[in-house]
Amino acid sequence: MDHFIDTIELIAAIFVGLVAGITFLTVMLRYFFSIPIPDAYDLGRMLLGILIFWGIAATSYRGNHITVDVVWANVSPRWQRVIDVFATLVLLFVVAVQTYTLFDKVSGTYNDNVQSFDLRLPIWPFFLIAWIGDVAAVFLIAVRTFRLIFQPEKFGESYQIQPVD
Repeated sequence: MDHFIDTIELIAAIFVGLVAGITFLTVMLRYFFSIPIPDAYDLGRMLLGILIFWGIAATSYRGNHITVDVVWANVSPRWQRVIDVFATLVLLFVVAVQTYTLFDKVSGTYNDNVQSFDLRLPIWPFFLIAWIGDVAAVFLIAVRTFRLIFQPEKFGESYQIQPVD
């Protein structure tokens, strides 16, 4: 499972590099040579969308996304775990609904034959790759939820709950 998680994080990192590379190359070619890359804006926009969905998958499992821990930090480990399980279940629901609606967008762009402006590249493969990242996020959030409930030791010492006297 950890290998699968590491692969998802690697895919997200590759898309970070692609977005940065296309942006850098576009700026350099325009600034020094006044040559635009055809569809650079569309490619950058699509790759950024893919990056966001794969990034959701990578950060959701690790639990290192932006959080507000005012209440969490001031309760016992038992309640910290309850809060984490509840928050992860809410996240799972939201991302699952998002995945369902994004598939609608993938099939819509495929059926409507939406293409990029300059090169007339089909847009649906980009949407499909983003959707696969969203599916990976749902899977990883489900695994995180399972582990929070049944294997809390996988998340460190903070979940070692002492028996109540």
